[in-house]
Amino acid sequence: MKRIGIVGGTGYTGAELLRLLLAHPEAEVVTITSRAEQGREVAELYPNLRGITSLRFDRPDEAPLADCDLVFFATPNGVAMKQVPGLLAQGVRVIDLAADFRLHDANQWAEWYGQPHHCPELLDFAVYGLPEVNRQLIQEAQLVANPGCYPTAVQLALLPLIKHKLVDLQSLIADTKSGVSGAGRGANVGTLLCETSENFKAYGVAGHRHLPEIVQGLAQAGQVDIQQVALTFVPHLTPMIRGIHATCYGKLSVAGTNLQELFEQHYIHEPFVDVMPASSHPETRSVKGSNLCRIAVHQPLQKDTVVVLSVIDNLVKGAAGQAVQNMNIMLGFPEQLGLQVTAVLP
Repeated sequence: MKRIGIVGGTGYTGAELLRLLLAHPEAEVVTITSRAEQGREVAELYPNLRGITSLRFDRPDEAPLADCDLVFFATPNGVAMKQVPGLLAQGVRVIDLAADFRLHDANQWAEWYGQPHHCPELLDFAVYGLPEVNRQLIQEAQLVANPGCYPTAVQLALLPLIKHKLVDLQSLIADTKSGVSGAGRGANVGTLLCETSENFKAYGVAGHRHLPEIVQGLAQAGQVDIQQVALTFVPHLTPMIRGIHATCYGKLSVAGTNLQELFEQHYIHEPFVDVMPASSHPETRSVKGSNLCRIAVHQPLQKDTVVVLSVIDNLVKGAAGQAVQNMNIMLGFPEQLGLQVTAVLP
């Protein structure tokens, strides 16, 4: 049994992480932190955990994090980078669910996140935690940067095409939609029920923080410089709680490829990527509560445009579930342990 700590347990991601870990047969959550809720029972804040755990929230500076085998950070951007170096020095392995270690370039990080990076020397040390790409590196990693939700859905949709050099890297489009939980649990007028219900809107069109993360991953997959990848990325807010739907477009540069077979073979050994039959249209509700990414590939009218549909639960495969998947890989557990959860319908 491994001792696990969670820093930042009051947000949706932290709560989802705790839900998954409490059902994990090899993980014991020994501490979960919150400054605002110090001393309060976790089940008071999240009644779905009543009778499941007696944990109370600890203050971050009083929590026994150094005694843990692995610590998750489910904190706002900019928090983990101030505490992670000390934990690494004490031999604790870390998975950060925020963006602190996702980008390799400290200047680029500061530009997109509006603050200087506290420990830029760790940016190349951290392993980007997309198991379908970096499984071997994750096994030995001390620090894993858990991918963002949009980047997970988009990269899994486009990676087979880019790895096999089948699309023009200068004409990629990702048209994405997310449920409101992606905005977090903090009070915000824009995410009130009356603002989001029966409404649909784009945001971040001029530039979204997940864009450089996606481009970095696609460039690495194609083994090209970042400047060679041009992606138009447009996120939208939808009137649902969970789920991401990414519709990704590319111009085929090679004709005659059986795209269905290509995707099936690329992901044949991936436990959490489901390539659906030809002509399928995956639905967000089909992955709700699960760690699955469901993908369908289309070539409309057999012309030179490829369309890939990708759906995930933004709180699971897009955050907490993928973090547990990374933990399993790091600690030598079966990758699917604690994550064999069937999606919730209706």
